[in-house]
Parts: sequence; C-alpha cells; structure tokens
Amino acid sequence: MADDLRPLMPGQLLARGVCRHLLSHDFVTVEELTPERGLRVDVMALGRKGEIWVVECKSSRADFASDRKWQNYLPFCDRFFWAVDEDFPVELLPEETGLIIADAYDAEIVRMAPEDKLPPARRKAMVAKFARHAALRAQLARDPGVSLSSA
Repeated sequence: MADDLRPLMPGQLLARGVCRHLLSHDFVTVEELTPERGLRVDVMALGRKGEIWVVECKSSRADFASDRKWQNYLPFCDRFFWAVDEDFPVELLPEETGLIIADAYDAEIVRMAPEDKLPPARRKAMVAKFARHAALRAQLARDPGVSLSSA
C-alpha cells in the first residue's frame, strides 16, 4: 500500500519524519500536546529514562516569524528543538536551541539542544499529560465515534 501523505500540511509532514527519527533514539512521541492552556507543542518526545524533548516544526520563514510562543515551551521540556526542511534558512533559528533537519520520512539531529532538566514535580505532571494524551489518541484511533465530552 502506497503512502498517501496528500492530506497532511507541511508542518505535519516534518513532524512525521521527526517522530520516526526519534523512535530510532528510543523516544516515543505524541503530536499537538497542550502542556498548559494557550500552548500546543508540535511534537513532544519521551525517552526511556523520562527525558522530555519538545520539537517545533517550521515549514517556512513566515511560519517561524509568526511563532511568538516558542519560549513558553521551554519550562515543559529538558531539551528544545526546531525541525525544518533542508531548504529552510537555519540562520534564523536561535543557536541556543536544537536543530533537526527533516522530511516526511526521516530526520537528522544536526545540533543537539542544551539540556535544562525539569524539576521533578513538573516532569511528573508532563509525563502524566503525555500518557493521557497518548491513551486518548489510541482510543480515538480504535473507536473514532467515541464522545470526548467526558475526557
């Protein structure tokens, strides 16, 4: 069966490649997680030892320029990355952040993000949000007609 990626937006295609690549580093991922009201990260990754990475996918210069919230994601992760395609002008991205070059099929970590460890209480809360988000996504995939009114 052929891959039909037509309904996905450019940022979603980047997220797909990022998620595939992070799995090869033993990180599981969820997309579009809300760490707190008003924020939504493109990809959150959870490592085997509880490490939490956030990846923001930017498909164009305009997409990056319009992002005014990215620094608000830093308190919710141990490492923060940008994911862009090979044609993105990477000189726009802050050097104190991680960099991933991606496409719809894979990615490569070009610059490792510096580590800023989460406090234990924040980590516990984020792992619980991650688990709930992942479980809800799995349930919706299994039973698309289920009501979310009680979730």
